[in-house]
Amino acid sequence: MATRTLLFLLTTFTLVIGSTPLQAKKAPLNVLLICVDDLRPELACYGVDYIHSPNIDRLATEGRLFRRHFVQAPTCGASRYALLTGCYGPGGNGALFQRAAKLEAKSAEVLPSMPAWFRQQGYTTVSVGKVSHHPGGRGGPDWDDESQLEMPDAWDRHLLPSGPWQHPRGWMHGLANGEIRQQNGGMDVFQSLAGPDTIYPDGVSLDVALEQLDELTAKPSQPFFLAVGILRPHLPFGAPAKYMKPYENVTLPPTPHPNKPAGKTTWHRSGEFMSYNRWERNPNDDPAFAIEVRKHYAACVSYADAQVGRLTKALSDSDAAQNTIVVLWGDHGWHLGEHAVWGKHTLFEESLHSPLIIRYPGIKQAGQATDALVETRDLYPTLCDLAGIAPPAFLIDNPLASVSLRPQLEDPSTKGHAAVSYNKANQTLRTESHRLIVHNDGSSELYDHTSAAKETKNIAANEPELVESLKERLRERLGRSQESAATR
Repeated sequence: MATRTLLFLLTTFTLVIGSTPLQAKKAPLNVLLICVDDLRPELACYGVDYIHSPNIDRLATEGRLFRRHFVQAPTCGASRYALLTGCYGPGGNGALFQRAAKLEAKSAEVLPSMPAWFRQQGYTTVSVGKVSHHPGGRGGPDWDDESQLEMPDAWDRHLLPSGPWQHPRGWMHGLANGEIRQQNGGMDVFQSLAGPDTIYPDGVSLDVALEQLDELTAKPSQPFFLAVGILRPHLPFGAPAKYMKPYENVTLPPTPHPNKPAGKTTWHRSGEFMSYNRWERNPNDDPAFAIEVRKHYAACVSYADAQVGRLTKALSDSDAAQNTIVVLWGDHGWHLGEHAVWGKHTLFEESLHSPLIIRYPGIKQAGQATDALVETRDLYPTLCDLAGIAPPAFLIDNPLASVSLRPQLEDPSTKGHAAVSYNKANQTLRTESHRLIVHNDGSSELYDHTSAAKETKNIAANEPELVESLKERLRERLGRSQESAATR
């Protein structure tokens, strides 16, 4: 215990009086965390030149773009659990509610969440939109029950303006002008109606986010942690028609590896996508319809980008512009026909690879991207580090805890580390050169990312020693990390 206390004090001392200009600031930096739902790294700044994403691209030129960022889970709730706790966790969308139940029972294994920790350090913490799994962070049939909180004690304000969509559940799956999903089959899978941004859910929630940002920046002596969740491009793909216009006459490149994989994989039948009204069309056997789907997804990306632009411009126009860290994070990827999947939930690269951009005052080599392998849970210690506050003890004395990305932020050539991901039953380890997927029955997939085949050819049978070596690394990362959490 004495050693642990000494290490904590030494780390705190280093963070507070470190030699760089950022560390030497007397006041802690603010945080603006922008979470975008179902966002593939299909952006101009990631080399996809037909996508119109000027605001996110600008942020990338001002900060550090991570080309190889991987989420912990290919589903919203479990991925956001890792973001907000800095830990591996359950693989389902109820992960944060499960944590909340343990917190209510005063379980010793519940570690402080990122917003709760910043709040304990004197920050005003505000969430707007979809930051945790339920927009607004409440449970109940319509996700508006004040007695069921997804993240107790984390936020000073956890807001979701429902607008004409009546309640958070309606907002989450809403189309234009208050249309609410009652049954998936009764709602179109995509839509693009003329009108302002506010005819779709994000336009309404961004108005409130801007009000909150204005209120927070008006108090320069009070640091803030503002998290804003942007819903699109989540299903159904609905965005104002002006965002569809740039794609009307664009020729999209072919979808890579569009065939269903052979053998045992985490492939699925795209149940969420297929349950919507598709006018009896299937993008897997209807190339014209596949192009339509991809263009509507792209329109939603541009709509989300516009919301990012509204936020970043408002911050730039405020007195807090030079004292705020900005993070843009995608909660997971999304298949657009690769492996004959239209959705998330697999453990293939398309589900797990998502955008990450970090900008902060004084960043070196701004605009230079990094190829370092990193994972979502690293954002918790990174934001503590950059903000100038000591991280909680569990991020200091566990050798397999999440790590600060300051080395990659200061030098984009710095290497990263292998990334762990999982769903409810299976796990995967992504290294510099390979991806291993381990199924609950012990069978494996192994893919060589140095080969042209990448994740279309399972070489596990040909590389048994490498499979066992990577399995051991995966077991160690997941097992020891969980053991550490269970003792606190």
